Amino acid sequence: MKETQIPDDGPLTWGEPVTWCVQTRSLGAVGDLDYSVRLLRALQSGTLSGPLVRVYRPQPTVAFGQRDVRLPGFEAARQACLAHGFTPVVRQAGGRAAAYHQGSLVVDHLQAEPDAALGSRERFRSFAGLYRQVLADAGVDAEIGQIAGEYCPGEYSVHGNRPHGGPVKLIGTAQRAVSGAWLFSSSWVIQDPGPIQAVLMAVYAALELDWDPETAGAADQARAAAGTEPPVEVQTVIDRLWDRLGPHHGLDFEDLATLVPPSPAGEEHRQLSP
Repeated sequence: MKETQIPDDGPLTWGEPVTWCVQTRSLGAVGDLDYSVRLLRALQSGTLSGPLVRVYRPQPTVAFGQRDVRLPGFEAARQACLAHGFTPVVRQAGGRAAAYHQGSLVVDHLQAEPDAALGSRERFRSFAGLYRQVLADAGVDAEIGQIAGEYCPGEYSVHGNRPHGGPVKLIGTAQRAVSGAWLFSSSWVIQDPGPIQAVLMAVYAALELDWDPETAGAADQARAAAGTEPPVEVQTVIDRLWDRLGPHHGLDFEDLATLVPPSPAGEEHRQLSP
């Protein structure tokens, strides 16, 4: 297991108050993914200003990377998603297939910045440190670093431990930069890892990619491993993230959707229909 040392520096410093928005209705698997990029483009164009954090509980989704699509087993992997009740989509970013559902949490941090492409590694470090702190506040012991055999591997994955077992991936991260703005997106598995493990086993088998299914877990397992009760709830994690953000104010999702209307079809990402 590769450990990455992250200093415990407290709340992330944004330089200005953060706008916080909890998405209260689903836009669908493709629409939710696409809306992240629409917000990024809105920051780029000046339609939105200032840092923005958008939080939502996703529909059951398997997000494939561009490399996955080119593999011979991709069609079988797509069918496996549907058989397990997950919507297969293709994201623009790299990486391998990742899965999430309503026991998960997606957190998008967006900010306008002139040199958005600079500092990407530091963003990985800073957000990993913030997320570990949030989990600790929710009673979940977590560490930072890639674990052997994890799905969609990343140097700054956040992981915990299962009861009487090895490490499990809890949070995966990705980012995208355009001229004048960046998006940092994270997927947190909080509860009910069974369906995620099952669909990833089928998907990775179809793609003929090696991984260790035991690394697919959830924050509530890590909390149980520490002997802490009751199990962690998704809302608890949302509340602890709110606490850690520093100066911020809330924005109703419908107000945000008025400023930046969702696309009904999904322009940046595509669903892999039957």
